[in-house]
Amino acid sequence: MTAIDRRTLISGALAGVALAPTLAHAQGIPLPQGFVRFPIWPGKAPGGDHVTVTEAETLRRPDSGPHDSLFTHVTTPTLTLVRPTQPNGAAILLIPGGGYSRVAIGHEGYSIARRFADAGYACYSLLYRLPADGWAAGPQAPLQDAQRALRLVRALAPRERYDANRVGVIGFSAGGHLAAWLTSRTPEQTYTPIDASDREPIKAAIAAYMYPVIQMEGAFVHQGSRTQLLGPTPSPETMRAYSLDQNVSAQTPPIFMAHALDDAAVPPENSLAMLAALRAKGIPVEAHLFENGGHGFGLIAPPAAPAPWPDLFLNFAKRHGV
Repeated sequence: MTAIDRRTLISGALAGVALAPTLAHAQGIPLPQGFVRFPIWPGKAPGGDHVTVTEAETLRRPDSGPHDSLFTHVTTPTLTLVRPTQPNGAAILLIPGGGYSRVAIGHEGYSIARRFADAGYACYSLLYRLPADGWAAGPQAPLQDAQRALRLVRALAPRERYDANRVGVIGFSAGGHLAAWLTSRTPEQTYTPIDASDREPIKAAIAAYMYPVIQMEGAFVHQGSRTQLLGPTPSPETMRAYSLDQNVSAQTPPIFMAHALDDAAVPPENSLAMLAALRAKGIPVEAHLFENGGHGFGLIAPPAAPAPWPDLFLNFAKRHGV
């Protein structure tokens, strides 16, 4: 990447960050203090000629706190950045879940971003498009956003003062499927490169799959995620192609996983299948199966959820240089 290209990229990124207050105000739910949001694509997201949905942001539950929001029908994919007070030279891309029908960006984005920013990481929460909203890329629309987001996080490293080779990815539930898709398979070109940031490799130093959707076939499928991603009647070949315990790349980075054994939404067998696949490829992996916690435990306090998982992840990241 030339110096001119780098300056062009940074100027574009700064312009995007400047839009953050406008976007947050338009959506009606303010961002947490210290967070900034910017679009990941210059102009409109690719393949939207036949998209007619209207993006909406609401509170996740009636009793949610003011920033516990979720998005449906995403039309403007974004990254929301919170900077660390004491940087450690690394960054994390967070991919919230929502069954591929919504994105729970408050619960599995902002709150967890704050936790890891307190540990020194520049943290980016990804708002990604949903596959059933009419995008030309269909099920690959969220992957396009995840690939673009990871490249942007790497490209912004000089400005944000972290090492582009010390970027981790953490995905939750269906976001865990997207994180595994992004990091455990050989990258494929899903969109036409548009600027200097797309010269960055689609590469993370480590990744974490939290109570992830992994399988799209068999007895342990999360039906809602599969229907949103692949439609009501996918073929056996399609289901297998999107099951991420298949075709794990030997270049997959070290992986951290956590799942509650009493998860009634996404069975822990999803994590067990991915664990077996990673071990078969010789990928460094650490997996935690908690007695309780249910699905989507995020940072819910104990005893309702296994709250120590962030410390376990931080120890894992430190061992692997991130």
